[in-house]
Amino acid sequence: MRGGVSAGYWANRFGRKRTLLLNNIIMVIALAVEILSKNLKSYEVLIIGRFIAGINAGINTGVAPMYLSEISTVSLRGLCGTFNQLCITFGVFTSTVMGLNHVLGTDSHWQYALGFPALMVVWQLCTLSFCPESPRFLLIQRNSEEEAERALVWLRGTHDVSDEIEEMIAEREHAKHIKKFTVCDLFHTEELRTPLVICLAMHLSQQLAGINAVIYYSTSIFETAGLSESYSQYATLGTGAVNVCMTFVSALIMDKVGRRSLHLLGLGGMFIASYILTLGLIYDQYDSGHSWVGVICVLAVVFYIIFFASGPGAIPWFFTAELFAQGPRPAAVSIGVLVNWSANFCVGLFYPFLQEAIKAYSFIPFVVFLAIFWVYTLFRVPETKGKTIEEITAQFQTSVRYSPVPVTDEND
Repeated sequence: MRGGVSAGYWANRFGRKRTLLLNNIIMVIALAVEILSKNLKSYEVLIIGRFIAGINAGINTGVAPMYLSEISTVSLRGLCGTFNQLCITFGVFTSTVMGLNHVLGTDSHWQYALGFPALMVVWQLCTLSFCPESPRFLLIQRNSEEEAERALVWLRGTHDVSDEIEEMIAEREHAKHIKKFTVCDLFHTEELRTPLVICLAMHLSQQLAGINAVIYYSTSIFETAGLSESYSQYATLGTGAVNVCMTFVSALIMDKVGRRSLHLLGLGGMFIASYILTLGLIYDQYDSGHSWVGVICVLAVVFYIIFFASGPGAIPWFFTAELFAQGPRPAAVSIGVLVNWSANFCVGLFYPFLQEAIKAYSFIPFVVFLAIFWVYTLFRVPETKGKTIEEITAQFQTSVRYSPVPVTDEND
């Protein structure tokens, strides 16, 4: 939460690429503190290390989708944004494997699992260092047309980038004639407030759908359904693998099917899967001992993950960057990440108490939220597939004050 709300500030001050690289310093500090906790036999030090690691994660989840959105072409924006989520799901799957009892989930080896991100730090330093900064950041915010053109040539693999350069120049020139943007404008200006509400609803639909209750507590959910501890761990591992595979499929079809359509499909499928899971848990509570109930619950969770990965897992992260122009984008992304992680925190903190209090009925709140967000998406969320940022932002404008390019009549 703290890292996410600061992401926009660092992205504007240092640039998107440089912020991601400098953020590795925070991760190195976190790793050192976490490993030190093992030697000191101090869980307080471990908590501090996890807190620092959380700041790193919050900054990454804000800046990485913004960077990918700004360097990609219109036709590949959904693919790039979804691949960001693919890497996250692969990380979740990897950590699940490491946490198994016969891998690194032991009293003597858990510190090696926490130290694994050191390899990711080295990987990013060896790869991202050779990538260019965001051309839009270089031209619009740093006024460096030459550097922006070099970056675009590198990214596109061609010297014919004049159209994109002219589009960014037009946005920069128009920005000179409008008042300086402030975060408060996101709430006070209608053409910014409307897309902000949509983005926050998208982030909330991802977290309040119960995904982290499934991710964090899937093993205990399976045990509640009658599976043994070992089988529950392997079932959890299977759901992680399904999440990775379906996120990859989603990346391939995102720019063909569209964001709104996939989000509706995902929320609808999650609603049905959650409803079936709830029925299975309730049936097992009153008439336990049937192995087929456990199978039904596992299948419900698997299908829940499939539908989550098809859209809601990836879309909220890059959708915010699509709905805002260069000026308000970092602030909007920061607020979106803050809300997402806040909802994540609430679900992770309170679900165990909810599960203990109402047991088999613990997924009913998520079923209700899924129904509400499906209706909201159907009537309020626009489709952004195949549209430029300027075309998308024009949908929300009641005046031309924040428009990056003048909006003219189709017949002019």
